[in-house]
Amino acid sequence: MIEANGSATGDVVASSTAAGRVLSIARRGLMLVLSSPSGAGKSTIARALLANDTRLTMSVSATTRSPRPGEIDGLDYRFVEHDLFESMVAAGEMLEHALVFGNRYGSPRGPVEQLLAAGRDVLFDVDWQGTQQLRQNAASDLVSVFILPPSRAELERRLHTRAQDSEEVVRGRMAKAADEMSHWAEYDYIVVNHDIEQAVADVTAILAAERLRRRRQLGLAEFVYAVSRS
Repeated sequence: MIEANGSATGDVVASSTAAGRVLSIARRGLMLVLSSPSGAGKSTIARALLANDTRLTMSVSATTRSPRPGEIDGLDYRFVEHDLFESMVAAGEMLEHALVFGNRYGSPRGPVEQLLAAGRDVLFDVDWQGTQQLRQNAASDLVSVFILPPSRAELERRLHTRAQDSEEVVRGRMAKAADEMSHWAEYDYIVVNHDIEQAVADVTAILAAERLRRRRQLGLAEFVYAVSRS
């Protein structure tokens, strides 16, 4: 007998009863990376994925900057001293890290490894440089998606429409977008965000398919052997 397991933990794909014992296929989690130029819809897609899928968790970055009003340590960021951050980098405890406006940011390896081992998936919001580092440090766990705007004109329109930035900042983001988009070929999947609902559906489909990859289903050989002889 085989029955799909729809548990929210995501750590069991299926179970089988054979010879009086129950065999299960545990699943190792994956690291889902979303990258895009500013205004292409990455943050909106990420929020939708997290709201719709309890098996997906946002990676919490470590940073050396001071907390801003309302930020909670361990929830928004892990706030650490500069010396501790540097020692974590030296010890290989960061999956990726970067210097941004004089402050260090990075993704601690330990918490991510714990989630993956428990069958949980971890969402990363990093740029192409961070994605390269993640691939170097955890290639087998990585699924990378680059979000493209349907056109340059539409990207600029979206940046103006959200009314968060000055004209000067918008020009700067547009100038940076060309460089960011030049790295599209380094990603596993490309989603063109013509429509936000369709883009969310596309990334959701990618996540669903990647969860079923053979290498992520632990104990699969034993499971198949038992099923074929039950």
